[in-house]
Amino acid sequence: MPLSRFRLSSLAVLLFTALTAGCGSYTRMPPEARTSLDRALTGPEAVQYLRVSSHVTPFFGDASKRLLTPYAPEDVRLLDDSKGKPINPGAVERILPAGTKLRITKVEFPTSWVVAERVLYTPRTWPWVYLAEEGAAPTAPPLVLVLPPNLERPEDFRAELEKYLAPRELTAQLDALPPAVKEAVREKRLVPNMSMDAVRMAWGPPERVLRTLEGSSKNEEWTYPGGRRKAFLTDGRLARAEEAGKPLFP
Repeated sequence: MPLSRFRLSSLAVLLFTALTAGCGSYTRMPPEARTSLDRALTGPEAVQYLRVSSHVTPFFGDASKRLLTPYAPEDVRLLDDSKGKPINPGAVERILPAGTKLRITKVEFPTSWVVAERVLYTPRTWPWVYLAEEGAAPTAPPLVLVLPPNLERPEDFRAELEKYLAPRELTAQLDALPPAVKEAVREKRLVPNMSMDAVRMAWGPPERVLRTLEGSSKNEEWTYPGGRRKAFLTDGRLARAEEAGKPLFP
């Protein structure tokens, strides 16, 4: 090997070693459990259906992928800038409605090697689930569902995944909704008096739930990431909703 090539190769190795040395593994799940999960979820359980109508947005600094998220881009809390403020992944490109058929193509955990290979301005230290939409072109960018870090057990991982994906079709559940509610779910909108399940399918799972009793009425206040959106339910039905402190409907 010529000396110049040897020096270049050595420099690359040293650089990679330096990068990975300060970049430890961000997953506590044992390797055998990760392998088993990946095999199951990309094999017999690969076909899944969206539980929640979700936005497709750019994937931060990685143009080769798309983010799949139930939350509006301004409410996404996956990556912070140097001042600790959440980074907006990019404008909504389209909406995938609840019930959309998807296929899991890969489950990727944030090991030191994986984190070092990921694009810098992405949520590199979180687990990624790669999804392909049914009927999408083979060259279409994969959709990535980002799950919380430090899911230590396979059952924790599955519980988190099941918030967004279902192993069976949702046709019967969606067809049981009134037409106006069904359309609102498809468009990620809320309408008065929709059921708790419909609210979840439209806006996704809340970050916090505050439950109170008022006489015989059971009230719930659902707060979404960032606190910008809130839904108020009484006895399992949507009473009102707010966005940025303003009511969404009378």
